Amino acid sequence: MPVVSKDVEPLTIVFKDDGLVPNNPMPFLVYKGAVDIGRNPEATIEQLFGDNGWGAMWRNGVYDFAHYHATVHEVLGVARGRARVQFGGPHGRALEIAAGDVAILPAGTGHQCLSASDDFSVVGAYPPGPPMDLQRPTPENHAKAVKTIPLVAIPATDPVMGKDGPLPRLWQR
Repeated sequence: MPVVSKDVEPLTIVFKDDGLVPNNPMPFLVYKGAVDIGRNPEATIEQLFGDNGWGAMWRNGVYDFAHYHATVHEVLGVARGRARVQFGGPHGRALEIAAGDVAILPAGTGHQCLSASDDFSVVGAYPPGPPMDLQRPTPENHAKAVKTIPLVAIPATDPVMGKDGPLPRLWQR
């Protein structure tokens, strides 16, 4: 079982809809240094997310263009390196994320990698539900997204802390 710091409370940020990036009234969550990534960081994060019911995993970085997902929530676990990522669209917030950090994006949350170390590696995953969709911030995509985002189910578990983690408590409609 991956080692997780159980006393870490996530940073919470609510990003407003800016007319192109819909974001979500539920908070974006960031656990700083929550995961002891060990000798095989990607596998450690994959096990953690899988043990907590999040799947459809992938390994890569974060796209360098602004985008969001309108049909699914997403978790990003930083396995290696560091990056500066703009969350919440152009009017959101740029954050430094590094190995051991986990960001949980409610459906609609804009994100874009601004810069990254050469070794930057992320494990992404999704809760059970529809497959990931990729939307760029356009008026047409925004109009559709504001209809689909409220329909996305709230996950039963926090991908870091499980069923007793903060996500089910913090994500309420």
